[in-house]
Amino acid sequence: MPVLNRIASFAEEMKGWRRHLHQYPELAFDCHKTAAWIVARLREMGVDEIHEGIAQSGVVAVINGQGPGPVMGLRADMDALPIEEMTGAEYASKVPGKMHACGHDGHVTMLLGAAKYLAETRNFAGKVVLLFQPAEEDGGGGQVMVQEGVMERFGIETVYGIHNAPNVAFGHFYTTPGPLMASVDTAYVKVLGKGGHGATPHETVDPVVAIVAMVQAVQTIIPRNVYALDEAVISVTMIHTGSASNVIPEDGMFAATIRCFKPDVRDLLKKRFYEIVEGTASAFGVTAEIDYDWGYPATINHEAEAAFAAEVAREVAGADAVDDRANREMGSEDFSYMLEARPGAYLFLGTGPGAGLHHAGFDFNDEAAPLGASFFARLVEKGQPLR
Repeated sequence: MPVLNRIASFAEEMKGWRRHLHQYPELAFDCHKTAAWIVARLREMGVDEIHEGIAQSGVVAVINGQGPGPVMGLRADMDALPIEEMTGAEYASKVPGKMHACGHDGHVTMLLGAAKYLAETRNFAGKVVLLFQPAEEDGGGGQVMVQEGVMERFGIETVYGIHNAPNVAFGHFYTTPGPLMASVDTAYVKVLGKGGHGATPHETVDPVVAIVAMVQAVQTIIPRNVYALDEAVISVTMIHTGSASNVIPEDGMFAATIRCFKPDVRDLLKKRFYEIVEGTASAFGVTAEIDYDWGYPATINHEAEAAFAAEVAREVAGADAVDDRANREMGSEDFSYMLEARPGAYLFLGTGPGAGLHHAGFDFNDEAAPLGASFFARLVEKGQPLR
């Protein structure tokens, strides 16, 4: 079964939705105009309930099926990124310094397409709950929605999400049971020494050499402290210090992103990071202040739900276009909080060649939206069939 015929019939309308959203990106929790536009579309579709202001600007909509049955949650993130767009598209961002560089405009369009179809046909039992979430890129809107009780309030029993994947064959789905995406933590380290003249280093306490030693040492954590089959990454991404070639600075800083899949490995990485940085600081006679930001947990698919989602994806895309044992990825997602709260699964949908995610030249492939909408719709119809 390819794209559902009814969804195919309004594919051009979906393209219009997506390109409108693309022109008016909003960041983090400040997605109020996006939310208002979504609510207007949902009202046109005749959904049964609309709830606004969840996680500040999130929207939850409910569509009732025919008779009692399970309750499934479907999630789309709707925030953009602080990037100046370089696509040159006629529908490019009209907001300076902001753009939909991760395809969340496409995710919203997929879920709206499914909503339009499901509100018309209602060929399912129970209810479907549509979760339009802000602040995936920054702020953890998924966590906030869970903390505000959306799962309990709306009786959600299972939950599913999807992300576009540029440079993956168009129309191909991939996922895996268990860990799919990594946890993400961020460490900021400020190193305090004693500055002075570059010609008299013996009169200083040099933070530069201490930072260099710390950066080199933390790179030994994974090869020497983490079991080789437990994937993990530590990448130092910033080093800032100094202002002149003949001045030893008073202080400096570095930052690192730290990613893995297992809670015990996550704890180990933090423990060893502190030990190495503080020990190196002591050895070099400097002071180190560590701000360790505990970020999103790993995105862990539930086995039964991942298998079911892959089965539905095969109906939409064909058996040869679904990989249900894909490699896990070091990227992260706050859908992880929803999967901690309820059984469910997260999948990727290939959108073909193009600029990568978070690139100024990225543009969501509109041809993929009907596929994603059909997948969402069939999840509900197949998971909550009429008896």
